[in-house]
Order: sequence, then C-alpha cells, then structure tokens
Amino acid sequence: MLKILIINSIVVFIGAYLLEGVKIKSFWTAIGVAIVLGLINMFIKPLIVLLTLPLTILTLGLFVLVINAWILMIIDKLIDGLTIKGFWWAVLYSIIISVLNSFMLWIF
Repeated sequence: MLKILIINSIVVFIGAYLLEGVKIKSFWTAIGVAIVLGLINMFIKPLIVLLTLPLTILTLGLFVLVINAWILMIIDKLIDGLTIKGFWWAVLYSIIISVLNSFMLWIF
C-alpha cells in the first residue's frame, strides 16, 4: 500500500513537471494529491461512473476522461499547492497520470 502511494506521488509530481498548465508546490503536496486522488477513486468515482454509464457507453468510454479531469479539478480546489489552469490541462494531466502510473506499477 505504501509502495503504491509513493509511486502515485512520484507520478503526480512528474506529471505536473511535464505540463506547463499544471503546477505543484512540493513533493509533500504531491503526496496529499495522491492520497485524495486515491480516496476519491476508491469511494466516489465508481458511483459517478455508474451514474454516467449510458453516456460512457455512448462515447465508447471516452467520457471517463471527462470524469477523471473533473476529479482532478475538484482536487485542485481542495488542495493548496496544486494549480490546474483549465479543463483541457486536466484532461491531459489525467492521461499522463494514468499512463505513467500504469508504467511505474508494471516496472515495480
């Protein structure tokens, strides 16, 4: 569990470093973002995906990107030190986080 939290924190930090529209204050902020993101993904996201299932099916799963971006924008409002400039930056950030997280978990 701690390994996954550290990997997620590193991924959040690297993703913010790679994108001009996403700023993160410190690695401690990345840890906080990873914790909140994990909790939201565990408890709230399944309900949101279930409620939007017809739209997700209609868009062949692409609406999940909108859900992920929306969750990141909520985390931006909840945590000081994370700044996402707009919706499209959040979409790109969610894609980068997903790809890097999958890659890092595959390696470690």
